[in-house]
Amino acid sequence: MAVKRLRAQAIALRRRGWSYNIIRQRLGIAKSTLSGWLVDVPYTPNHTVRERMRAGPLKSAETRQRRRLEQITALRAEAHERMGQLSARDLWFLGLGLYIGEGTKLDGMTQIINSDPRVVRLGMRWLREICQVPLRNIVVAVHLYPDTSQEGALRYWSRVTGVPRSQFEKTQVDRRLKVAKKRGRLPYGTAHIKIRRRGDHRFGATLHRRIMAWIDIAYENCGCSLVVKPLPSKEESRVRFPPPAFCFALPVRQGSGMVGYAESLRRRFPPPTIF
Repeated sequence: MAVKRLRAQAIALRRRGWSYNIIRQRLGIAKSTLSGWLVDVPYTPNHTVRERMRAGPLKSAETRQRRRLEQITALRAEAHERMGQLSARDLWFLGLGLYIGEGTKLDGMTQIINSDPRVVRLGMRWLREICQVPLRNIVVAVHLYPDTSQEGALRYWSRVTGVPRSQFEKTQVDRRLKVAKKRGRLPYGTAHIKIRRRGDHRFGATLHRRIMAWIDIAYENCGCSLVVKPLPSKEESRVRFPPPAFCFALPVRQGSGMVGYAESLRRRFPPPTIF
């Protein structure tokens, strides 16, 4: 009798437009049982159910957002505990990683390019504190798109870098048609942080070569150095080297003009003893 009574109540609730979830909550019956009882009962959601259905995606999005923020907060706390305060050596290597990704590799030119103010601030701190570059040797060039306010961008990057406007070079505006899709994405363009010698040889080509030497040694210590080896014949166009895996071979044939250059690179970047 109890089962028949519950079934009759479930059917009545369903005909009044209530969903399986609400019926389950009111009667304490599993949804699998309800689906068998109510499969042939016509269903038109009532006003309350329709409102819940409209609010469902928003509530779900809010739940996902809350969980995401909770996870980010927890991971930031964990990262703060593990990292602690950065030492000068930490800043040195952090800046090297930044220069590997965002720095100019052309010999004699020290330059960092980015549109993220945090990256630019980090680059400025690294240049000032680790590379010991005086502020007067730093210039900034701003590259913009046509929809960007030039005056606003110059004020912005001067505030971010701490470089006075008198040390800003001519602003470059990219007016090519194909960059129209990028409009609005970089509201302040990109900042090009450049080092000028100004009569001090330490901040000319010497600085750039010092930075590249740091990067070369870091690669070598990680087992990622560049290995150039001449090949004895045309048939031996490829050489497979043993670990470390992150090692690149540039095959050079005997008798080519690259052999001397390859030998010079080998002397500069000697392979690890594993070879």
